[in-house]
Amino acid sequence: MGRILAIDYGNKRVGLAVTDPLQLIASPLETIHSQDLVAYVKKYHQQDPLEALVVGMPRTLLNEDTNVTSAVVGLIRTLRRELPELPVHEIDERFTSRMAHAAMLAGGLSKKDRRDKATVDRVSAALILQSFLESR
Repeated sequence: MGRILAIDYGNKRVGLAVTDPLQLIASPLETIHSQDLVAYVKKYHQQDPLEALVVGMPRTLLNEDTNVTSAVVGLIRTLRRELPELPVHEIDERFTSRMAHAAMLAGGLSKKDRRDKATVDRVSAALILQSFLESR
C-alpha cells in the first residue's frame, strides 16, 4: 500500500498531510508555498510512491464557491494531467480551519503556535485526510 497525500490549498500557503503506509493515520506533513506544490508532489511521489491524492474543496456554508475554489479546480486539473497514474479525490473542507484550532487547543499548543497559519494549514490537511479515510 502506498501513502495518501492530502492538500489544503491556499493562494499563498498549502498545508500537506500524509498517511502511514497502512493508510490508518493521517499526520501533518509540511506547509509549502502554493507555487511549489506540483513540483513537491512529483518529487515526493518519486521518493515514496503515493496511492492517491486528496484535495480539500473550499465551499461556503451555503455550498457556494469561495474565492479559492476556482484555483483548487485548476490545481486538480493540473494534478490529474501531471500525475495521471494517481487518483485525485475531492473532499469538502468546510470547518477544517475551525476544527484545526480546536484540535490544537485540545492538544495543548501554545497561543503563539495556534496563531501560526502554517501550523493551522498542516493540521487542516490532516483533518481533511482523516475525514477521507473515515469515509471509505
